[in-house]
Amino acid sequence: MGKVFALTGIDTFTSVNLKSDPETAIELREKFDAVQPGYHMNKKHWNTVVIDGSVPDTLLKNWIDHSYELVASGLTKKQKAALELLK
Repeated sequence: MGKVFALTGIDTFTSVNLKSDPETAIELREKFDAVQPGYHMNKKHWNTVVIDGSVPDTLLKNWIDHSYELVASGLTKKQKAALELLK
């Protein structure tokens, strides 16, 4: 499908890039020091979250789900059908 909703290192889990709607991306950056504009990504739509313990796991999981939903909602019907087969 060629779509990405999260990027992270596989050897060390020190940060993760997550997609967000532009308004929420800015709000999260203002509220959390660990949330920064997306490293090597479109900074309007992506945030880099530093995994330093300052963001509760539940909140991070919600952000991951939100990122997935944003990307999945932009898929074509054919891509959505193919994605359903993977579940």
